[in-house]
Amino acid sequence: MASWNSVFLSWLKNFSNIFKYKMDEVQLGSHTIRSHGFAIARTHMHDWLILVLLVVIWVVILIIHPFYRFVGKDMMDDLRYPLQSNTVPVWAVPMYAVLLPMLIFIFVYIRRRDVYDLHHAVLGLLFSVLVTAVITDSIKNAVGRPRPDFFWRCFPDGKDVYDKWGNVICHGDKSVIREGHKSFPSGHTSWSFAGLGFLSLYLSGKIKAFDRRGHVAKLCIVFLPLLVASLVGISRVDDYWHHWQDVFAGGLLGLVVATFCYLQFYPPPYDANGSGTYAYFRVIEESTANTTNTINAANLPNAMTGEIQIANQQEPTDNGFMGMHLARNSNSVLEDVESGKS
Repeated sequence: MASWNSVFLSWLKNFSNIFKYKMDEVQLGSHTIRSHGFAIARTHMHDWLILVLLVVIWVVILIIHPFYRFVGKDMMDDLRYPLQSNTVPVWAVPMYAVLLPMLIFIFVYIRRRDVYDLHHAVLGLLFSVLVTAVITDSIKNAVGRPRPDFFWRCFPDGKDVYDKWGNVICHGDKSVIREGHKSFPSGHTSWSFAGLGFLSLYLSGKIKAFDRRGHVAKLCIVFLPLLVASLVGISRVDDYWHHWQDVFAGGLLGLVVATFCYLQFYPPPYDANGSGTYAYFRVIEESTANTTNTINAANLPNAMTGEIQIANQQEPTDNGFMGMHLARNSNSVLEDVESGKS
């Protein structure tokens, strides 16, 4: 028993030391851009190629002419809102919907040194925005809904003209008229919710907003990006560039796409492992499995040696008992022989 205990204690000590080393190896800070960045990018090479393809598709969709829907004179009552500039310019959308989340991802990477998190966050964000852009502009071209300020786009001088079927005959700037047929859904809103919605999910996982501890202050951080996206959508209605249905559909579209893209790389924010990527926890599981196999292989000779030692200890005992048994048998035979003789 003493030999078995020593073998078991030795195995347990080796296991704890090696397991601790392996866990430290896969802990945050051990996977950086320099050490694992190229390998991760190569693993997701097809994803990056599809991302480039989405950019090409989106550019082609922007070139395609939208559908010019029939616009009659009786419809102009809802399309006479003034033509004015954007409160949120087009160039500002990628700034707050793409670059701002990326800066936050980089800040988290500097703190945690987890290249899996950085890579998957950037890739998921870009997929969220580009998939949303392709869907949004495809629907825009297919629907061709006039904007609320369509009248002044079509008739900048205020003199409306119609053909024999009652459809408008626009004499304004062609590019302005073309843009006037892209009301549904709102691109500003869908992009905003695609980027900032992804950021909101990302932050909710990192700060563990749904850890069931009742810290409502965390929700303020989660809702802040969504509030910004909502205000952008409201500005589109205030500027008379979109109807409220356009903004609602754009926001819903962007948020749904952001959720799907986020869940491709991260567990749900309410999950116990919601603060990291699937890939990170997969590395931990594989490392733990490899550690267990290594320990079992390393301790197999020790276990066999212990069994041999125990067997050697038992052999003299068995021989001793066998000798005593044989001695007793020989003595009884001699006694019988002597009694027979007598």
